Amino acid sequence: MTGAIRHAHRATQRHGWWWCFAAAVLFGAATPATKAVLDEGGSPLSLAGLLYLGAALAVTPFADLGQRPVATATQRRRLMVAVALGGGVAPVLLVLALDRTPASTVSLLLNLELVATVVIARVFLHEHIGRRAVVGVIAVASAGAVLAGASGATFAVGAILVACTCLCWGIDNAITASLDGYSPARITFTKGVVAGSVNLALGIAIDGLPTWRFVASALLIGALGYGVSITMWITGARLVGAARGQVVFALAPFIGAVLSWALLDEALTASFLVAFCLSLGGVLLVATGHHAHAHHHDPIEHTHAIDPTDPHHADGAVEVIDGERHRHLALTHEHEHLPDIHHRHAH
Repeated sequence: MTGAIRHAHRATQRHGWWWCFAAAVLFGAATPATKAVLDEGGSPLSLAGLLYLGAALAVTPFADLGQRPVATATQRRRLMVAVALGGGVAPVLLVLALDRTPASTVSLLLNLELVATVVIARVFLHEHIGRRAVVGVIAVASAGAVLAGASGATFAVGAILVACTCLCWGIDNAITASLDGYSPARITFTKGVVAGSVNLALGIAIDGLPTWRFVASALLIGALGYGVSITMWITGARLVGAARGQVVFALAPFIGAVLSWALLDEALTASFLVAFCLSLGGVLLVATGHHAHAHHHDPIEHTHAIDPTDPHHADGAVEVIDGERHRHLALTHEHEHLPDIHHRHAH
Protein backbone atom coordinates (compact mmCIF):
# COMPACT_ATOMS: atom_id res chain seq x y z
CA MET A 1 0.00 0.00 0.00
CA THR A 2 1.62 3.26 -1.13
CA GLY A 3 1.82 6.35 1.02
CA ALA A 4 -0.41 8.28 -1.40
CA ILE A 5 -3.17 5.68 -1.24
CA ARG A 6 -2.88 5.45 2.54
CA HIS A 7 -3.14 9.23 2.86
CA ALA A 8 -6.14 9.40 0.50
CA HIS A 9 -8.02 6.67 2.38
CA ARG A 10 -7.37 8.22 5.77
CA ALA A 11 -8.56 11.60 4.48
CA THR A 12 -11.73 9.97 3.12
CA GLN A 13 -12.34 8.20 6.42
CA ARG A 14 -11.88 11.45 8.38
CA HIS A 15 -14.54 13.01 6.19
CA GLY A 16 -16.84 10.11 7.06
CA TRP A 17 -16.26 10.55 10.80
CA TRP A 18 -17.03 14.29 10.59
CA TRP A 19 -20.19 13.76 8.56
CA CYS A 20 -21.47 11.29 11.16
CA PHE A 21 -20.50 13.54 14.07
CA ALA A 22 -22.31 16.55 12.60
CA ALA A 23 -25.36 14.34 12.07
CA ALA A 24 -25.16 13.29 15.73
CA VAL A 25 -25.14 16.91 16.94
CA LEU A 26 -28.25 17.82 14.95
CA PHE A 27 -30.15 14.66 15.84
CA GLY A 28 -29.19 14.92 19.51
CA ALA A 29 -30.61 18.44 19.69
CA ALA A 30 -33.83 17.28 18.01
CA THR A 31 -34.88 15.06 20.93
CA PRO A 32 -35.30 17.75 23.63
CA ALA A 33 -36.68 20.14 21.01
CA THR A 34 -39.33 17.57 20.04
CA LYS A 35 -40.19 17.04 23.70
CA ALA A 36 -40.68 20.81 24.16
CA VAL A 37 -43.07 20.99 21.19
CA LEU A 38 -44.98 17.92 22.35
CA ASP A 39 -45.41 19.35 25.87
CA GLU A 40 -47.21 22.35 24.39
CA GLY A 41 -49.93 20.03 23.14
CA GLY A 42 -50.51 18.32 19.83
CA SER A 43 -50.96 14.96 18.17
CA PRO A 44 -47.99 12.56 18.39
CA LEU A 45 -48.88 11.18 14.95
CA SER A 46 -49.04 14.65 13.40
CA LEU A 47 -45.74 15.56 15.03
CA ALA A 48 -44.06 12.43 13.69
CA GLY A 49 -45.37 13.20 10.21
CA LEU A 50 -44.33 16.85 10.29
CA LEU A 51 -40.82 15.96 11.46
CA TYR A 52 -40.23 13.87 8.35
CA LEU A 53 -42.00 16.29 6.02
CA GLY A 54 -39.62 18.92 7.35
CA ALA A 55 -36.77 16.55 6.55
CA ALA A 56 -38.03 16.23 2.97
CA LEU A 57 -38.29 20.01 2.59
CA ALA A 58 -34.71 20.49 3.78
CA VAL A 59 -33.20 18.16 1.18
CA THR A 60 -35.51 18.94 -1.77
CA PRO A 61 -32.98 21.22 -3.54
CA PHE A 62 -30.39 18.42 -3.44
CA ALA A 63 -32.58 15.40 -4.22
CA ASP A 64 -32.17 15.45 -8.04
CA LEU A 65 -35.91 15.02 -8.51
CA GLY A 66 -35.67 15.61 -12.26
CA GLN A 67 -33.30 12.67 -12.66
CA ARG A 68 -34.52 9.10 -12.48
CA PRO A 69 -32.37 7.08 -10.06
CA VAL A 70 -30.66 4.02 -11.49
CA ALA A 71 -31.48 1.34 -8.93
CA THR A 72 -32.21 -2.36 -9.07
CA ALA A 73 -35.57 -3.84 -8.15
CA THR A 74 -33.96 -5.20 -4.98
CA GLN A 75 -32.77 -1.75 -3.98
CA ARG A 76 -36.23 -0.26 -4.60
CA ARG A 77 -37.79 -2.89 -2.34
CA ARG A 78 -35.19 -2.23 0.35
CA LEU A 79 -35.85 1.50 0.13
CA MET A 80 -39.54 0.89 0.77
CA VAL A 81 -38.65 -1.16 3.87
CA ALA A 82 -36.45 1.70 5.10
CA VAL A 83 -39.24 4.20 4.42
CA ALA A 84 -41.81 2.11 6.28
CA LEU A 85 -39.69 1.31 9.34
CA GLY A 86 -37.31 4.25 9.59
CA GLY A 87 -39.62 7.01 8.39
CA GLY A 88 -43.05 5.65 9.31
CA VAL A 89 -42.96 3.43 12.38
CA ALA A 90 -39.85 4.66 14.23
CA PRO A 91 -40.75 8.37 14.58
CA VAL A 92 -44.23 7.52 15.85
CA LEU A 93 -42.78 5.20 18.49
CA LEU A 94 -40.23 7.86 19.50
CA VAL A 95 -42.83 10.61 19.89
CA LEU A 96 -45.06 8.26 21.90
CA ALA A 97 -42.08 7.51 24.15
CA LEU A 98 -41.36 11.23 24.61
CA ASP A 99 -45.01 11.71 25.55
CA ARG A 100 -44.49 9.29 28.47
CA THR A 101 -40.81 9.65 29.40
CA PRO A 102 -38.40 12.54 30.18
CA ALA A 103 -36.37 13.68 27.18
CA SER A 104 -33.06 12.99 28.93
CA THR A 105 -34.04 9.37 29.61
CA VAL A 106 -35.21 8.88 26.02
CA SER A 107 -31.96 10.38 24.74
CA LEU A 108 -29.90 7.95 26.81
CA LEU A 109 -31.91 4.91 25.80
CA LEU A 110 -31.42 5.80 22.13
CA ASN A 111 -27.96 4.26 22.49
CA LEU A 112 -29.73 0.97 21.81
CA GLU A 113 -29.73 2.05 18.16
CA LEU A 114 -25.97 1.49 18.12
CA VAL A 115 -26.34 -2.10 19.32
CA ALA A 116 -29.07 -2.82 16.78
CA THR A 117 -27.12 -1.32 13.88
CA VAL A 118 -23.84 -3.09 14.67
CA VAL A 119 -25.51 -6.50 15.05
CA ILE A 120 -27.51 -6.09 11.84
CA ALA A 121 -24.50 -4.77 9.88
CA ARG A 122 -22.38 -7.73 11.00
CA VAL A 123 -25.00 -10.47 10.53
CA PHE A 124 -26.69 -9.32 7.33
CA LEU A 125 -24.12 -7.07 5.59
CA HIS A 126 -21.10 -9.10 6.77
CA GLU A 127 -19.21 -5.96 7.73
CA HIS A 128 -15.84 -6.57 9.31
CA ILE A 129 -15.96 -5.78 13.05
CA GLY A 130 -12.51 -6.05 14.58
CA ARG A 131 -11.61 -6.48 18.25
CA ARG A 132 -10.98 -2.76 18.69
CA ALA A 133 -14.40 -1.94 17.24
CA VAL A 134 -16.07 -4.54 19.46
CA VAL A 135 -14.47 -3.00 22.57
CA GLY A 136 -15.55 0.44 21.37
CA VAL A 137 -19.15 -0.69 20.88
CA ILE A 138 -19.18 -2.27 24.34
CA ALA A 139 -17.81 0.97 25.83
CA VAL A 140 -20.50 3.10 24.17
CA ALA A 141 -23.27 0.69 25.18
CA SER A 142 -21.89 0.60 28.76
CA ALA A 143 -21.95 4.39 28.85
CA GLY A 144 -25.64 4.35 28.03
CA ALA A 145 -26.25 1.74 30.72
CA VAL A 146 -24.41 3.86 33.31
CA LEU A 147 -26.51 6.90 32.52
CA ALA A 148 -29.77 5.00 32.31
CA GLY A 149 -29.06 3.36 35.67
CA ALA A 150 -28.10 6.66 37.26
CA SER A 151 -31.28 8.29 36.04
CA GLY A 152 -33.40 5.53 37.54
CA ALA A 153 -34.81 4.58 34.14
CA THR A 154 -36.81 1.39 34.09
CA PHE A 155 -37.98 -0.71 31.19
CA ALA A 156 -41.54 0.56 31.38
CA VAL A 157 -43.72 1.43 28.41
CA GLY A 158 -41.60 4.42 27.39
CA ALA A 159 -38.36 2.43 27.41
CA ILE A 160 -39.93 -0.40 25.40
CA LEU A 161 -41.11 2.12 22.83
CA VAL A 162 -37.57 3.53 22.56
CA ALA A 163 -36.13 0.02 22.16
CA CYS A 164 -38.57 -0.70 19.32
CA THR A 165 -37.68 2.66 17.76
CA CYS A 166 -34.00 1.71 17.83
CA LEU A 167 -34.66 -1.66 16.23
CA CYS A 168 -36.53 0.02 13.36
CA TRP A 169 -33.76 2.59 12.89
CA GLY A 170 -31.10 -0.13 13.10
CA ILE A 171 -32.70 -1.92 10.14
CA ASP A 172 -33.09 1.42 8.37
CA ASN A 173 -29.41 2.30 8.95
CA ALA A 174 -28.12 -0.98 7.54
CA ILE A 175 -30.33 -0.66 4.46
CA THR A 176 -29.70 2.99 3.60
CA ALA A 177 -25.92 2.72 4.02
CA SER A 178 -25.88 0.17 1.18
CA LEU A 179 -28.35 1.82 -1.24
CA ASP A 180 -25.79 3.12 -3.72
CA GLY A 181 -28.42 3.47 -6.46
CA TYR A 182 -29.82 6.56 -4.72
CA SER A 183 -28.18 9.73 -3.48
CA PRO A 184 -28.42 10.38 0.29
CA ALA A 185 -30.69 13.37 -0.33
CA ARG A 186 -32.99 11.29 -2.55
CA ILE A 187 -33.34 8.64 0.16
CA THR A 188 -34.15 11.26 2.79
CA PHE A 189 -36.65 13.00 0.49
CA THR A 190 -38.48 9.76 -0.32
CA LYS A 191 -38.59 8.74 3.31
CA GLY A 192 -39.85 12.15 4.40
CA VAL A 193 -42.57 12.60 1.79
CA VAL A 194 -44.03 9.09 1.89
CA ALA A 195 -43.85 8.33 5.62
CA GLY A 196 -44.40 11.92 6.72
CA SER A 197 -47.55 12.34 4.63
CA VAL A 198 -49.06 9.09 5.89
CA ASN A 199 -48.42 9.91 9.56
CA LEU A 200 -49.66 13.50 9.23
CA ALA A 201 -52.84 12.34 7.49
CA LEU A 202 -53.48 9.81 10.26
CA GLY A 203 -52.82 12.44 12.94
CA ILE A 204 -55.24 14.92 11.39
CA ALA A 205 -57.90 12.23 10.96
CA ILE A 206 -57.62 11.16 14.61
CA ASP A 207 -56.78 14.39 16.46
CA GLY A 208 -57.72 17.22 14.08
CA LEU A 209 -55.68 20.02 12.55
CA PRO A 210 -52.58 21.18 14.49
CA THR A 211 -51.89 24.87 15.20
CA TRP A 212 -49.62 26.87 12.90
CA ARG A 213 -47.01 27.23 15.66
CA PHE A 214 -47.00 23.47 16.15
CA VAL A 215 -46.58 22.95 12.40
CA ALA A 216 -43.79 25.53 12.04
CA SER A 217 -41.83 24.23 15.03
CA ALA A 218 -42.12 20.60 13.93
CA LEU A 219 -41.08 21.37 10.36
CA LEU A 220 -38.00 23.29 11.56
CA ILE A 221 -36.93 20.49 13.91
CA GLY A 222 -37.52 17.94 11.17
CA ALA A 223 -35.54 19.92 8.60
CA LEU A 224 -32.42 20.16 10.77
CA GLY A 225 -32.64 17.20 13.15
CA TYR A 226 -33.85 14.68 10.57
CA GLY A 227 -33.41 16.02 7.01
CA VAL A 228 -29.93 17.48 7.22
CA SER A 229 -28.89 14.98 9.90
CA ILE A 230 -30.01 11.86 8.01
CA THR A 231 -28.35 13.03 4.81
CA MET A 232 -25.10 13.71 6.68
CA TRP A 233 -25.22 10.28 8.33
CA ILE A 234 -25.81 8.40 5.08
CA THR A 235 -22.94 10.31 3.47
CA GLY A 236 -20.63 9.45 6.36
CA ALA A 237 -21.76 5.83 6.65
CA ARG A 238 -20.97 5.25 2.99
CA LEU A 239 -17.38 6.24 3.75
CA VAL A 240 -16.86 4.28 6.98
CA GLY A 241 -19.61 1.63 7.02
CA ALA A 242 -22.97 1.43 8.78
CA ALA A 243 -21.65 -0.04 12.04
CA ARG A 244 -18.80 2.45 12.48
CA GLY A 245 -20.95 5.35 11.33
CA GLN A 246 -23.47 4.42 13.97
CA VAL A 247 -20.80 4.36 16.69
CA VAL A 248 -20.01 8.02 15.98
CA PHE A 249 -23.73 8.79 15.75
CA ALA A 250 -24.08 7.20 19.20
CA LEU A 251 -22.86 10.53 20.61
CA ALA A 252 -26.31 11.95 19.76
CA PRO A 253 -28.00 10.55 22.89
CA PHE A 254 -25.41 12.24 25.10
CA ILE A 255 -25.77 15.52 23.26
CA GLY A 256 -29.54 15.24 23.69
CA ALA A 257 -29.15 14.44 27.38
CA VAL A 258 -26.89 17.46 27.96
CA LEU A 259 -29.34 19.78 26.24
CA SER A 260 -32.28 18.25 28.10
CA TRP A 261 -30.60 18.79 31.46
CA ALA A 262 -29.57 22.31 30.49
CA LEU A 263 -33.12 23.24 29.50
CA LEU A 264 -34.40 21.79 32.77
CA ASP A 265 -31.66 23.49 34.82
CA GLU A 266 -30.36 20.14 35.97
CA ALA A 267 -26.71 19.87 37.03
CA LEU A 268 -24.37 17.43 35.33
CA THR A 269 -23.66 14.43 37.57
CA ALA A 270 -20.52 12.39 38.10
CA SER A 271 -22.30 9.46 36.43
CA PHE A 272 -22.84 11.52 33.31
CA LEU A 273 -19.19 12.55 33.11
CA VAL A 274 -18.06 8.93 33.52
CA ALA A 275 -20.49 7.79 30.84
CA PHE A 276 -19.48 10.53 28.44
CA CYS A 277 -15.80 9.58 28.80
CA LEU A 278 -16.68 5.94 28.16
CA SER A 279 -18.63 6.90 25.06
CA LEU A 280 -15.89 9.16 23.72
CA GLY A 281 -13.29 6.47 24.37
CA GLY A 282 -15.41 3.94 22.50
CA VAL A 283 -15.75 6.22 19.50
CA LEU A 284 -11.99 6.81 19.42
CA LEU A 285 -11.32 3.06 19.60
CA VAL A 286 -13.54 2.40 16.62
CA ALA A 287 -12.25 5.37 14.65
CA THR A 288 -8.61 4.31 15.06
CA GLY A 289 -9.13 0.70 14.03
CA HIS A 290 -7.18 -0.61 11.00
CA HIS A 291 -8.04 -3.30 8.45
CA ALA A 292 -6.15 -4.19 5.27
CA HIS A 293 -5.83 -7.14 2.88
CA ALA A 294 -5.72 -7.91 -0.83
CA HIS A 295 -9.20 -7.75 -2.35
CA HIS A 296 -10.94 -7.70 -5.72
CA HIS A 297 -13.56 -5.21 -6.91
CA ASP A 298 -16.11 -6.49 -9.42
CA PRO A 299 -17.53 -3.98 -11.93
CA ILE A 300 -20.32 -1.94 -10.35
CA GLU A 301 -22.45 1.12 -11.09
CA HIS A 302 -23.66 3.46 -8.36
CA THR A 303 -24.34 7.09 -7.46
CA HIS A 304 -22.30 9.19 -5.05
CA ALA A 305 -19.84 12.08 -5.13
CA ILE A 306 -16.66 11.31 -7.09
CA ASP A 307 -13.50 11.91 -5.06
CA PRO A 308 -10.46 12.44 -7.37
CA THR A 309 -8.10 11.57 -4.47
CA ASP A 310 -9.70 8.13 -4.02
CA PRO A 311 -7.86 5.41 -5.97
CA HIS A 312 -11.22 3.81 -6.79
CA HIS A 313 -12.02 6.98 -8.77
CA ALA A 314 -8.65 7.26 -10.53
CA ASP A 315 -8.34 7.44 -14.32
CA GLY A 316 -8.71 3.96 -15.73
CA ALA A 317 -10.60 2.71 -12.67
CA VAL A 318 -13.91 4.52 -13.20
CA GLU A 319 -16.13 5.70 -16.05
CA VAL A 320 -18.47 8.66 -15.44
CA ILE A 321 -21.99 8.01 -16.77
CA ASP A 322 -23.96 11.08 -15.76
CA GLY A 323 -23.25 13.54 -12.95
CA GLU A 324 -22.44 11.49 -9.84
CA ARG A 325 -23.54 8.27 -11.54
CA HIS A 326 -20.45 6.24 -12.49
CA ARG A 327 -19.21 2.75 -13.30
CA HIS A 328 -16.26 1.14 -11.49
CA LEU A 329 -14.16 -1.25 -13.54
CA ALA A 330 -12.70 -4.50 -12.23
CA LEU A 331 -9.78 -3.83 -9.89
CA THR A 332 -7.56 -5.87 -7.58
CA HIS A 333 -5.32 -4.22 -5.00
CA GLU A 334 -4.39 -4.12 -1.32
CA HIS A 335 -4.83 -1.22 1.07
CA GLU A 336 -6.35 -0.21 4.38
CA HIS A 337 -10.13 0.08 4.16
CA LEU A 338 -13.43 0.13 6.00
CA PRO A 339 -16.73 -1.49 4.93
CA ASP A 340 -17.73 1.47 2.76
CA ILE A 341 -19.75 1.15 -0.46
CA HIS A 342 -16.60 0.11 -2.34
CA HIS A 343 -15.62 -2.62 0.14
CA ARG A 344 -18.66 -4.75 0.96
CA HIS A 345 -16.98 -8.11 0.63
CA ALA A 346 -16.80 -11.26 2.72
CA HIS A 347 -14.18 -11.65 5.48
